[in-house]
Amino acid sequence: MSSFNLILLKTLFLIRSLAPGSKITNPDKLFLIISTQYLSLIEKTNPAIHYSEKFSRQQPGECAVCLSGFMKGERVRKLRCNHTFHKECLDKWLQQYLATCPLCRTRVLPDEIVVNYHQLQDNIRNGGSFDDSMFLLSALYGNSLKKLF
Repeated sequence: MSSFNLILLKTLFLIRSLAPGSKITNPDKLFLIISTQYLSLIEKTNPAIHYSEKFSRQQPGECAVCLSGFMKGERVRKLRCNHTFHKECLDKWLQQYLATCPLCRTRVLPDEIVVNYHQLQDNIRNGGSFDDSMFLLSALYGNSLKKLF
């Protein structure tokens, strides 16, 4: 089982524990849980580093999301495409849009992870139930997830 599947299972167990009935009762807490898991995947694939003078000689000195210059010691993410952004700017971008580089559109995460993340958020935002969330996940990963609950 991939690490993403394990993270999804952890998230589902947390969702189930927060939703005693079948309705999701605390959407803010669920958004936080899902976003935290999503950001941990981003961190695992593209770890944040501290910006330094040595780094600045190799890269442009400005974040293309907020258009502010990098300062020594700030946390930045350098993507596989070699574009660099403030960690917070890029994380916000990746949560709101497709998980692609804001400049060249190189994928940061696989499409199915991004689609699943946004579908779970939409389900919660629209008052969906735990069972609805399970349906969304099983559409991607088969009925094997339902057997766990």
